[in-house]
Formats: sequence, C-alpha cells, structure tokens
Amino acid sequence: MNQPHIRLTDVEMTFSRPDGSGEGIHALGPIQLDLRNGEFFAVVGPSGCGKSTLLELMIGLTSPTKGSITFEGQPINGSCPDGIGVVFQEDASFAWLTVRDNIAFGLRRTALDRREQDERVENALAMMGLVEFADVYPSQLSGGMRQRVCIARTLVTQPRLILLDEPFGALDQQTRLLMGDEILSLWRKTGATIFLITHALDEAAMLADRIGVMSSRPGQLIDIVETNWPRDRDSRIVENDAFGVVTARLWRSLRVESMKAIGKTEPRR
Repeated sequence: MNQPHIRLTDVEMTFSRPDGSGEGIHALGPIQLDLRNGEFFAVVGPSGCGKSTLLELMIGLTSPTKGSITFEGQPINGSCPDGIGVVFQEDASFAWLTVRDNIAFGLRRTALDRREQDERVENALAMMGLVEFADVYPSQLSGGMRQRVCIARTLVTQPRLILLDEPFGALDQQTRLLMGDEILSLWRKTGATIFLITHALDEAAMLADRIGVMSSRPGQLIDIVETNWPRDRDSRIVENDAFGVVTARLWRSLRVESMKAIGKTEPRR
C-alpha cells in the first residue's frame, strides 16, 4: 500500500484563553486523515470549526497540542517543509512589482540559476493565462487575475502538495466556477496533491475527489464523501444529476453543525 502523502494522527489543538483563566479553548480534533498522493481533497465546515487552524498545522505555522502530522513520511514540527505551497484567500500580490516579478519573487532566494528561474516563471505565466499581462501591475488586474498571480507564484516552486485556503472567496459565483476549471487544469498538469478549504459546498463538490465535512467546534471530521468524478472534469459537472446528490449529502451532514455554530437547534416537526 502506498504511503499517504500527508498523515494526521490524533491531531488536536487547544488555545489558551486571552486572560489565562480556566481551561483552554478546544478548537480542533481529534483528527485522523490520510491524503492520497495526487488526490484533490476539500474540507467544508461551519464558521469557527477550525478549518484554517487545520491548514496552519499542516504548513507548520504552529504545532498541534496533541497528535502528529507527517508529510512524505517526515514529521512537520513547526516549520513548513520543502514541497508544500500555500495560496490564501487574501490578495497577497505585491502592488509595487509587475506580474512577472510577483511570480518570480519566491525563486530569487533559491539556488536555481537565473535561466531556470526565468523558464519556470514563463511556464507559470503560460499555465495561468497571464502572458500578455506579464509586465503590468496588480492594480491593473481584476480580483480573479490577481489570484491567478498568487497561484502562479506558488506553482513556480513546483510544490508536491498545494494548500488552498478559500482562494476564491472574494469572487463572484461565475468567476469562481471558471477559476475552478483553471485549478483542475493545473492539478492535472502538475500531478500535485491539493488540499482545499472552502465554505462553498458546490465548489467542493465540483473540484474534489473526496470531501471532508467538519463538525462545529471542536472541529472533527464527521463525514468523508467520495465524488467519483472523472479526473478530466470541469465546471460542466454541475449539470450532472449526481452533482446534486453530492451537494445534498454535504448539506445533510453540515446543516445541524452549522446551526450549532450559531447557537440554534433543529426545530421540532
């Protein structure tokens, strides 16, 4: 059996209260999860369930209170391993750099020679459809195009695991679907494993091979849904009758947990 690309074993996270009083806030876990090499995995859950905390643990920004996380068999202990790339929701492009220089930024401190760096940047520009915008500044681009710049900046490092934290959260629905097509295309081209955090059930259902549903705090995985989509899918999958079946199952699992998160209970019938 192939070793999981990333493994979370009995992972929990508890935060101290700001005033130092009482027990800590149990934010997450326990979580058990194996990501398969090359799969597209999405996570959905109510606000405050610990989705972003989970991602921070996976990139080593912080260490779990309990449990362990390994990437390619090696422990993640408070630092991001080589081979992991991250794209956050916020526009992280640098306003004072052109698109080309934004994308190249993460390579300038590597040991790669300039020719290899330039080749990677040109490939990333082409993959994300940014060639004709290479010499403009982010302020001249739409929000979706600026997010493409951030994705391209991650791609040039050639990560084997890509973590996406609500990367399309600020975009309208139609643009999100089209950006999803681009993410699926780069996933197929790179062969990377992708881990996506999203609030959008339709986005998760369209993009992922498997979808983990998290409970209200402390966040735990209460369901894992296999979509069984073909690898060459795109946004037209939303027209498939099975798409509605997947999103309905996600909502059945998530509805009660979302109500708990806002302090409501299921009304009696």
